[in-house]
Amino acid sequence: MNTAMRGESRQDVGRSEQRGGGVDLAAARNAGIQESLQRRSVHSRYAHPPYCEVKSYLVNGELRPWTGEVMAIHSAIPSTKGETTLLGSIPKLSPAAANEIVESAAQAYDEGLGVWPSMSAEERIVSVEACLELFQAKREEVVHLLVWEIGKTVSDAEKEFDRTISYVRDTVRAYREMVGKGRGAIASSAGAITTAPGPRGVTLCMGPSNYPLNESFTTMFPALLVGNPVILKPAKQGVLLLAPMLEAMQRSFPPGVVSVLFGDGLEVVPPVMSSGKVDSFAFIGSSGAARAIMNQHPSAHTLHKVLGLGAKNPGVVLPSADLDKVVDEVVAGALTFNGQRCTALKILFVHRSIAEQFVEKLSTAVSALPQGLPWEKGISITPLYEPGKVAKMGEYVEDAVAYGARIVNEGGGRSNGALYTPAVLYPVTPEMKIYRDEQFGPVVPVAVFEDLSEIVGYVKTSTVRQQASIFGNDMEELAPLAERLGRIVPRVNINAQCQRGPDFVSFGALKDAGLGELSIEKALEAFSVERVKAQK
Repeated sequence: MNTAMRGESRQDVGRSEQRGGGVDLAAARNAGIQESLQRRSVHSRYAHPPYCEVKSYLVNGELRPWTGEVMAIHSAIPSTKGETTLLGSIPKLSPAAANEIVESAAQAYDEGLGVWPSMSAEERIVSVEACLELFQAKREEVVHLLVWEIGKTVSDAEKEFDRTISYVRDTVRAYREMVGKGRGAIASSAGAITTAPGPRGVTLCMGPSNYPLNESFTTMFPALLVGNPVILKPAKQGVLLLAPMLEAMQRSFPPGVVSVLFGDGLEVVPPVMSSGKVDSFAFIGSSGAARAIMNQHPSAHTLHKVLGLGAKNPGVVLPSADLDKVVDEVVAGALTFNGQRCTALKILFVHRSIAEQFVEKLSTAVSALPQGLPWEKGISITPLYEPGKVAKMGEYVEDAVAYGARIVNEGGGRSNGALYTPAVLYPVTPEMKIYRDEQFGPVVPVAVFEDLSEIVGYVKTSTVRQQASIFGNDMEELAPLAERLGRIVPRVNINAQCQRGPDFVSFGALKDAGLGELSIEKALEAFSVERVKAQK
């Protein structure tokens, strides 16, 4: 495995250009972001692309060299040729390698009798904490890869890394408390009862590309702590960040306890699931992908599932709302990380009496968002990392305009390479695709309502219920709506954007938006089964 990160020397830049990874002004001009490159003056250590060839994979406690086919990993930020930037490669594992991985995980579990589930809670904690210490030393490398591979700003990439480490440390503390509570014997008619959390079995964790570190590790580490071996399958984008961490995982855990399943999911996931040896499935992604994967399990009805899928979170702006404050909250809620979050505000419903005024203020605020490359300070809008995403946003905009909506912000919907100027669409109506579809990108649809029953009806008929936000200052109007929506969606935010967190609060979904709940404590519960001993 070669995970050397490039610096800024002339020699490094030369090597970068030979591999197609360098960035110069002429190429950027072709991609339409030359102004951003000219402004390159901050976070200079991240301004040149990293290059990372992953030449081994983690299986059965060893970093095994891979000499077979590889998968190239690119960035949407352009190279000297005006093309995507080559960042490196990962092993394209074969079905045979996938079979070996699931076999090693099953042996590590051994129906609960393996080394890892047989360890004491404190012994497992020691391994997890040792791994975290090794991870911490890789912070800058991981941030660098996040910035280039998925276009996350430096500040957001740093937040994702730091929050993930904090989350796992808090999970360790919660696990100690959970184990402590279960130690004491309780007298009952059945005798003395003792309880303790125990593992469910081999766990397949598949994280998303938008938060590839946080969403993967917030399922992986709770599963590990309670005694489950874990197979980690990274997403297509945001995969290289695992390279600096492979050795830490190999050094910290017994053989088979942690495995990394690199490769094409269509090739390597089916043999893992069809083996029947996966007991729990933690997945963040689309509902269609989740169904396809789960259907490959020979006993899908017994497979334990923790799923985070789609969402179409509405924001409701009431006549009593302070529009200036609402606009600030809505812009952050709809367009942080280009709107590529399941918790983003995906559609806004504004009362007709204030709609025109609100849209004008929203348009001004969106137009003021600075666009550029993710290593620049103060940048809000960065290149979209997913291939085809710019075209998809364009399709939503064209469809809405064809049915009578207009783009209200200056320059909205324009694209320069992978850099897409957010589009505020108004008025959005039910016949438009974006009225129901989750756009997962920088398009902000605004619809008009007159009666609160319209809002309740929209959410009632939604198949992806996660959250809702309500903005207003008249409690006689706000409180009844919050009460009704709170019966339909798991979380209602009042005068605040939709969000995940704080991490001790339950994060869940209904219908096709997901299955199960996650928080620091609930994640531990999700991947464990309480073990009971009764003695007369």
